[in-house]
Amino acid sequence: MFSGLETWIHPVMTGFAVLAIVAAVFNLGNMRRWLIGRPMRTRELSLAHNKLLWFIAMAVLSADLYSSVAYGPEAGMTELAFLGNSAKWMILPITGATVALLAMLIASYIMGVIAYPNGGGAYAIARDNFRHRSIALVAGSSLMIDYILTVAVSVSAGVQAVASAYPILAPYQVTFSLLSILVILMVNLRGLSESASVFAWPTLLFMAGMLVLIGTGLSREFQGNFAVHGVPPFGTLPAQLSTLVGLKAFSSACSALTGIETISNSVPIFREGRKGAIKAYLGLGIVTGVTLMGFAYQLYIENISVNPHDTMLSQLAQLYFGHGMLYQVLMWLTFIILILAANSTFTGFPQLAALIAADGYLPRSLAIRGDRLGYSNGMIILSAVSALLVEAFQAQTNALIPLYAIGVFVAFTIAQAGLTRRWWRLRPRRWRARLTMNAVGTVVTACVSLIFATTKFTAGAWIVLILLPSLVWMSLNIRKHYDAIANELRINLNTTHPQPHHVVSIVLISGIHRVVLNTVEFAKSLHHGEEDDVIAVYIGFDDESINRMEQKWEQWGAPCRLVTTKSEYRSLLMPLSRLIRHLETKEGRQPDHIHLIIAQFIPKKWWHYLLHNQTSLLLRTWMIRHQDVVVTTVPYHLHR
Repeated sequence: MFSGLETWIHPVMTGFAVLAIVAAVFNLGNMRRWLIGRPMRTRELSLAHNKLLWFIAMAVLSADLYSSVAYGPEAGMTELAFLGNSAKWMILPITGATVALLAMLIASYIMGVIAYPNGGGAYAIARDNFRHRSIALVAGSSLMIDYILTVAVSVSAGVQAVASAYPILAPYQVTFSLLSILVILMVNLRGLSESASVFAWPTLLFMAGMLVLIGTGLSREFQGNFAVHGVPPFGTLPAQLSTLVGLKAFSSACSALTGIETISNSVPIFREGRKGAIKAYLGLGIVTGVTLMGFAYQLYIENISVNPHDTMLSQLAQLYFGHGMLYQVLMWLTFIILILAANSTFTGFPQLAALIAADGYLPRSLAIRGDRLGYSNGMIILSAVSALLVEAFQAQTNALIPLYAIGVFVAFTIAQAGLTRRWWRLRPRRWRARLTMNAVGTVVTACVSLIFATTKFTAGAWIVLILLPSLVWMSLNIRKHYDAIANELRINLNTTHPQPHHVVSIVLISGIHRVVLNTVEFAKSLHHGEEDDVIAVYIGFDDESINRMEQKWEQWGAPCRLVTTKSEYRSLLMPLSRLIRHLETKEGRQPDHIHLIIAQFIPKKWWHYLLHNQTSLLLRTWMIRHQDVVVTTVPYHLHR
C-alpha cells in the first residue's frame, strides 16, 4: 500500500512548502488567500484572550509537559539498555527523582506566577531583574533553542508512536514528520491556533487514557495479589553501572519536564487570574507525577524492554489491550497530543522572538505581524529549522534527546535566579519563604544543567553549547548594528532642516516610442524647464544604430540633451557607470545627486513577464553600489 510512498511525497511536500512560503512572502492574490486565508485588519486582533476555567486552561497549556510522559521514561531507560535486565529496576528511582524535580520546579514557578500575575517568561524575568542584558539573552536564546527542539522531538515521537502501531509506516517516519511540521505551519499561518478550548480535549483524553492504562495494570496485579514472576531483581547494581551512566539516564528522563513555563507565561487567560494558574500548576503536577510513577512502575513490573522499532508505551498497551480499539485509540491520542505539543511552540517561539526583536536584539521583521495577525516570519523560521533537525537526525527521538532540555534548564536557572533577586530587592510579605524556594530552585536547575552538559556532551549536547553563545553574540551584534544606525541617522530638529539639491536626471532610452515619451515627460516635469539637468542616454551596439537614433532625436525636436555611447561588449552597465562617474567628477557645477529614470513594462498577464527583458531590475541592483545615485522606475502598463 505504501510502496514508493516516499519517492512521491517528498517532492510533493517540498513543492507545497515552497509554494506556501512564496505565497506568504509575495502577494500572489487568490493563491495566497487560499493557502493562508484573507488578510485581517489590525483592529481584529484581540489581545484579550477568552478567559478559561483553570482545568480547561491546564489541559490547553499542558500538552508540551504532559506529552513528555510518552517518551521521558523511555529516554532514561535507553541509556541503561546496554546493562541488560539487571538495570531495569532503575527506572523507578530515576523517574522518582524526575518527579521530585518536577515538584520543585512547579513550586518555584508558582512563585513566578505570584511575582508576575500578567505573565512573565524567563526572558522577561531576566530583563526585569538583571542589569546586564546578556543574561536575558541567554534565557531567550535557550528558550528559542528549546522551542525548536520541542517541535522536532514531539513530532518525531508522535510519528514513532503511530509507526509502532503500524510497522508498515516505519520506513517513512522522516517523510511523515516533515509533512506534520508543514501541516502545523499552515494551520498556524491561517491563525487557527487560538481555538484554545478545542485543544483541551485531546489532552484530557490522553490523560484519561494513560490513567486507564496504569489502572488496568494495577487491576491485573491486584487480582494476582501482586504475586509477579520474572520481574528483574530490585536494587541489584550492574557491574558496568557508573555514576556518569546513572546521571546520563537521569538527564534523559528529565526531558519529560519541558513546558513547565507555559502556564506562568499565560496567566491572563485564566478566569480566576493567578489563583487559577496556581490551581492549574498543582493539578498538572499531581496528574503528571502520578502518570510518570505509575507508567514507570508498570514498565518495570511487566519487564518491558527498549525497542527502537516499538515504543515502551506501545509495548505496554499491546500487553494490556492487544491490538484492539483501546490500543489504537491510545496510540492515536499519543500522536495527537505530541502534535499539539509541537503546535503550542508555534505560539511561544514567535512571541518570544517578537519580544526580543522589539528590544532590538533580533531582526525587526520578526516583530511584524502577518496577514492573519500572527508572527508568521517566526513561524516559518521555527518550522524550517525543526524540519532540518528532523531530516538530519532521521526523526529518531533518542538521537534528538541529547540536544533537548539543556536550553530549557538553563532558562529555568536564570528565571529562578531572577525571581530570587526580585524577592531580595522588593521584600514583600513572606519574602523569605519565596526567596528560599527560588534560591533552591536555582541551585537544583543549575546542577541539572551541568549534568546535561557533561553527560550529553559527546552525544550532541556540544552543538547546543556552541549554538547558545553564538546566538547571544549574534543578538548583541544585531543590537549594536541597530544602535549604530540610529546614531548615524539621528538629526537635530532645531538646526537641521531639508535643503534643496542640484539633481541631474538621466533617462535611459532604447528608441523613440510611447514608453520613452512617458518617461521623458516625467523627467522634464521634475525640473520645471531646466533643460540641462535632463539627459537622455542611448547605448548602442554599433555605429549604424547610434546614427539612426541621433537622426530620429533631431526629427523629434530634441526635447532634452541626448548622449549616445557605443558598447562594444553589448553591456549597458559599464557605459552607464562611466557616464555617472564623469558627471560626478566633471568641472563646474557638479550634481549632488544623479537621478536615473528607467521605464518598465507592466504586462497585463503574469506570464508576459517571461517575454520581456528585466533590464530595470538588473540596473536597480547594479546601481546600489553608487552612493549618490537615485533610481526611479516609471511603469508603463500594457493593455494587451
